[in-house]
Parts: sequence; C-alpha cells; structure tokens
Amino acid sequence: MIIHVVQPGESIYSIASQYNISPQKIIIDNELQNPNVLVPGQTLVILIPEVIHVVQPGETLADIARRYDTTTVNLLQLNPFIEFADQIVPGDQITISNTAESRGPIHVLGYTYPHIDRTVLMKTLPYLTYLTIFTYGITEEGELIDIEDEELIKMARDFGVAPLMLISTLTEEGTFSNELAHVILNDPVAQNNLIENVLQTLREKGYYGLDIDFEYVLPEDEEAFINFIQNVHDRISPEGFILFTALAPKTSADQPGLLYEAHNYPRIGEASDKVLLMTYEWGYTYGPPMAVAPADRVREVLDYAVTEIPRDDIYMGIPNYGYDFILPYVQGVSRADSVSNVEAVQLAAEVGAYIQYDEVSQAPFFIYYDEQGRQHRVWFEDARSIMAKLGLYSEYGFEGVGYWNIMRYFPQNWLVVSNLYDIAKLL
Repeated sequence: MIIHVVQPGESIYSIASQYNISPQKIIIDNELQNPNVLVPGQTLVILIPEVIHVVQPGETLADIARRYDTTTVNLLQLNPFIEFADQIVPGDQITISNTAESRGPIHVLGYTYPHIDRTVLMKTLPYLTYLTIFTYGITEEGELIDIEDEELIKMARDFGVAPLMLISTLTEEGTFSNELAHVILNDPVAQNNLIENVLQTLREKGYYGLDIDFEYVLPEDEEAFINFIQNVHDRISPEGFILFTALAPKTSADQPGLLYEAHNYPRIGEASDKVLLMTYEWGYTYGPPMAVAPADRVREVLDYAVTEIPRDDIYMGIPNYGYDFILPYVQGVSRADSVSNVEAVQLAAEVGAYIQYDEVSQAPFFIYYDEQGRQHRVWFEDARSIMAKLGLYSEYGFEGVGYWNIMRYFPQNWLVVSNLYDIAKLL
C-alpha cells in the first residue's frame, strides 16, 4: 500500500502510470467522484494487487473464497467496489491479496445511529469487529427509551460483527444530563430497574454486549458512577455479555473540568471489560480552529491511560469527520460546520484550495475565503492522518480502535485499515 500525495499538475493517468496500475483501479478504490479534478495535497491510496482472480460464469464470491482458502468478508474488504456479494459478474477482477505485510490483528469498533444509510452500513460492516448502536435513552425510573435497532443487529451478525447496545444520559435536546445520571447513580430502585431492562434487551435482541456512555457526570457522583459500572458488569458478565465504558480524554488523574472529574481511569478500567478513550473533539463546533484529534494531544491522553489501565483493555477513539471553521474566532459566537472527510476534499476542489499537512497534529487542512471575504480553515482526516493514528495504536499495543462515527463513508480509511491489519471477527 502506498499513500500518494497529489502534486500540482498531476492527473489520475500520470499517477497510475507512475505505479504501473490502471487509472480505473485508483478511481474505484478511492471512490473518486470526479477523477478529472484532483486537488494538490490530496491523498490517494495506491493498492498493488498480488493475486487477482477473474470471475468466471456461474462463480459466486463464496466459491472464490473457498478456492483461495479465504472468506467472503475478507474479499469484500479487499474489493470495496463489490457492494453486494451476490452481484459479481463474469469478467470482474477480484483482488485476492495485495502486496502488503500485515502489522497483525486489530479490533475495530464503529459507532452508528439507527438511521444510518443502509448502503453505507453494508459497505462498512466488512471492516468492523463491533457495531455500537447509539443510543438507548433512559428515564429517571430506570426505563429504557427504545430505538429501532433490530435490522442493524441482524445486518451486523450477517457480517460476523458483534453488535453492542449503548445506554447514555443523552436528552432529546442532544445534551448529556448529569441530573438524570445523578438520579440513576444514587437511586437503588431505579438503578436496579435499569440494569434489569438492559439485561432483558441484551437477551431478547441478540446483542453481544453493552457500552456505557455517561458524560459530564457530577464530581460528587464519582464513587456512585464506579459502583454503577461494577453493578452492571456483575449482572451481565455471568450471561456472557461484554461491557465497554466510554472515557473522557484525560491527561492526569486530577484533571479539572466537569467532563473529566468523575471519570476515574483505574477504577472504571477495573470495573469494565474494555474502555473506549474519546481521543477527539479538541477541534469542535464552538472552539477555535484546530485538528479534531491532534496527534500530540492524543499522545498525552494515551501516555496517561497506559499508567492506569491495561493496554489490552483500551480502544483508542478515531474521528471520522472534520470542521469548517470561520476566522476570526470569537468565543461564544463562532460556530464551525461539520464536514465529512470526502466532502472536505470536494470543497477544496470547488474553492481552488491547496491541501496542507500539519506535521505536529498529523492532520490535513486548507484555507479559503468565502463570498463575504471571510477566511475559512478546514481541518479533516485523510489517509496520512489515519495512518498516523493507527501508528499510535500499534505503538501503544492496544486491543483496538473505535470510530466516531461511521455514518459518512470514508473509503480511504478502510483501505488503510484493512491493508495494514487483520481485522478481528468475533462471530
């Protein structure tokens, strides 16, 4: 696998000639919407096939997988142009392997909302170990606010992906309620009712486990929060369910701030089976322009986490989005628009920007001016930044990574992950 950074004057044809592969393969692998318009600084993932199979009349993807002693899911990972396994046709060139050495196994978790586009989900599931469905709401009495998740659970299991139920204190207004958390954490009757409802849902719907995402918990509820996680674990673990807990990105045990203070890394790590470090949102909607997950800031979180939690229990968060910031930044007034990584490149092409890469944050960005003369700075992710984040995963020896979120398909991410690692499947 090669990550090519487009230079001024290059075309898809000159790049293909440089690597002795067809332009069409680069276009298909990277899912380029307008291959005739490349942006200087844009990344392209170049995959060099090692073994190719030409589909014969009557052959199915399962037939080809058996012939080469592999799986249909692995073939879907290597051939993202195949959206449906039963729709290959004679003459299709199926990549059996690429000229790349695997760094080893990786567990990949992807968060999604129930309303995800089903085509996007189908294309993403081959690359996932876990699918976490966001989110079941809860009431002060410990009742669950149901979601339409049955179809997603079935689709996940069809691809060997373990579905995870998620509970949070997110309100209809889109904010995390520490008042609701306070009630659940301190009312034994409500808490017991919630745990029983969770356990019943895990059983009835075919979930593999649970993810707890309680954010902005009151500092005085720290001990109650730990006890709640332990109570949940004690009830669901004997029935074979796994427990994840999402943790705020702390850099020290005594880090001040409502987001951090009740998240006790060592004790929550002990009470949970796995933890997900939310190592993103440095650059955020109402903040100053910067990368969503700068490598230097992420490293600070990881350095602290490994002193408190076993590395095998840690999943490192990775963002699948960027922001379009407007300058000058005015605190309390400025508001950035979220953009997908694909949309960011398309925007750069539309405004004639040159994509730059910041070596400190290990993230791409570009600058443009709108019709009102305002300067914009767009930070996002590309193949280079994803490789840098995966490099941290390997360096620290974690079990896996978790993507927030998979709602918007990012082809280059999955090309990089699947060509660097063997993605674990639990089902």
